[in-house]
Amino acid sequence: MKSLVLKDLFNIGHNAKSMLFILVAFAAALIPFSGVEGYIFVCAILCSMMIVTTFSFDDNSKWTRYAMIMPVSKKELVGGKFIVLAIFCAVGSLFGLVVGSIGGLITNKITLDLVGIGELLFLDLISWVIALIFGSMSIPLVFKFGAERGRVLLLVSFLIPAGICFGIYQLLTTLGIELTDQLVFILLCCSPLLALAWCYVMYQISYRIFAKQEL
Repeated sequence: MKSLVLKDLFNIGHNAKSMLFILVAFAAALIPFSGVEGYIFVCAILCSMMIVTTFSFDDNSKWTRYAMIMPVSKKELVGGKFIVLAIFCAVGSLFGLVVGSIGGLITNKITLDLVGIGELLFLDLISWVIALIFGSMSIPLVFKFGAERGRVLLLVSFLIPAGICFGIYQLLTTLGIELTDQLVFILLCCSPLLALAWCYVMYQISYRIFAKQEL
């Protein structure tokens, strides 16, 4: 599986310069007006979208068919995509944290005291979680419909998790459970585990879809 991950990371390197330019442009546009917080989330989510680009590379080079005649199982191929997604989300959130902090200091949007640093690190973790949840939804869609149509359906990968969260919120409201600041903080602390559980479900769905395909 390590070779599958390295293959995707090497291929995406060709798009690294264009993505870097986009992220820097967003920094100039967002940080002075929206602050550092929004920029960190944008970086993480944009980088999570690059997972679809790796599928495009695979389709153009007929990689998937070639991989299936090698000692690579379908489980490994699917699992490799989720590992790459986690790496993309981590790179995006860390880039957003570093550049956002620099931009925030220049524009006087943040102060790097002990509390401020802790809040930024916590926010960076949450951005990774959200990007991972959104990005993992796109993987089964791409396995099902292909990379090109998967790009069009990226909006669905954002709407479904958002709809689920809204449904849970409505359920809690109906049951009379108030979302206090303490409860929200506990949920946010548990969010990495929830994201990993969500990714496991998406992995199982992706594998089932891919296992039924004849290449």
